[in-house]
Amino acid sequence: MKNWNVRKAVVSREEMPEHHRLTQSLSWPHLVALGVGAIVGTGILTLIGVGAGKAGPAVILSFAIAGVICACAALAYAEVATMIPASGSAYTYSYVVFGELLAWIVGWSLILEYSLVVSAVAVGWSGYLAPLLNIPAELANGPGAGGFVNLPAIFIIAAVAALLLAGTRESANLNAALVLVKLAALAVFIAVALPHFSSANFEPFMPYGFPRSGPGGSEVGVMAAAAIIFFAFYGFDAIATAAEEAKNPGRDLAIGIVGSMAVCVVIYMAVAAAAVGALSYARFANSPEPLALILREIGQPWAARILAISAVAALPTVILAFFYGQSRIFFTMARDGLLPSGLATVSSRGSPVRITLFTALVVAVIAGIFPLDEIAALANAGTLAAFIAVCAAMLVMRRREPNRERRFRTPLPWLIGPVGIAGCLYLFWSLPAKTQWYFLVWNVLGLAVYLLYAQRQAERAREQVETAAAA
Repeated sequence: MKNWNVRKAVVSREEMPEHHRLTQSLSWPHLVALGVGAIVGTGILTLIGVGAGKAGPAVILSFAIAGVICACAALAYAEVATMIPASGSAYTYSYVVFGELLAWIVGWSLILEYSLVVSAVAVGWSGYLAPLLNIPAELANGPGAGGFVNLPAIFIIAAVAALLLAGTRESANLNAALVLVKLAALAVFIAVALPHFSSANFEPFMPYGFPRSGPGGSEVGVMAAAAIIFFAFYGFDAIATAAEEAKNPGRDLAIGIVGSMAVCVVIYMAVAAAAVGALSYARFANSPEPLALILREIGQPWAARILAISAVAALPTVILAFFYGQSRIFFTMARDGLLPSGLATVSSRGSPVRITLFTALVVAVIAGIFPLDEIAALANAGTLAAFIAVCAAMLVMRRREPNRERRFRTPLPWLIGPVGIAGCLYLFWSLPAKTQWYFLVWNVLGLAVYLLYAQRQAERAREQVETAAAA
């Protein structure tokens, strides 16, 4: 444990070995599209049904609470990301600000987050595809959801992995086009559902109360829903993993993070209000395709089919964004020596091929077996830990280096930072108790890996860098 508080020095691109350099190919429109593509997805297309089952019409309030907390974290991310424009997101920021041990804990949590998000969105995509193609339930659901294996989810993960292997810029261009398709589909939903709006569907507004509660161990309420649909907002942190591939990170990262978050909060509130107003929440709660179901129930099957087709076409943008982020987290940790260094190599096109293939294998297994709600809840636990670390890093840097140049400055930092930290802690407390225990077990396992393997590998990597510099 002698190196637990060793802090990382961010080296310039020119100082890195050639095989560790990622290609700078992304501008701010790519980053905004990456963020919107990551944020607008399973959370609104699928998890609105899970949230409605826990909060009733007050799921709109759940979206608002989760959005405010994520907005605080997004502002902190924007400031820290422009100060530390290096790949790795919250893991790298923690390494620079707090030291190796906390960085490992955050990185281990991010591995959980990104792996499970990709898996969860793949399961959500399968929920829209299966009815369109009449895929048997046994082959469209994992054992945890009453089936045998979720083949569509495994297929889409393999397809996205192949796209990322083709190149980062090519993936970003396709992502931007599909994001437009997804936004158009949500606009159609709002336009078709609003004429069927009825205020009676909002009564009672909060049938299960505000805090996480419920008889017989069931976990319902506004905060129980917020803790799950929080999943719907946090795609902006995938932008931070693209720091080394941004053409002008000092400017583009802030625009991408804050811009994508602002756009998505407005979209979510509008879609949630239209959904609850058009149909009683009890009729679409826990549906794998709630928005399409609402359109069919209000007598608009043509719109339901358009939405389902659009979801099948556009949900892969979420998978792409988070798959991209996960591969860059793995890549950076391997480059630092905390994971096998052989994984931190790039191809002639500047893509980390080994890491991408390894990531695809991990997330395909999870998506093929586990149901959506359990995956999303555990992914949220890892994300909340990362958000707390970034909010804390922003506050520590304000004290440690108050005069350092900041290309983006968070407004009211001593309000935004604590609200972000406290909100994330409350959301974590509102997660299912089983999820909290799983997260604890995951981190105990992570600490064991650090003590038995990662810390020694990281020390060797630092010695090699120092030897090369001296030579």
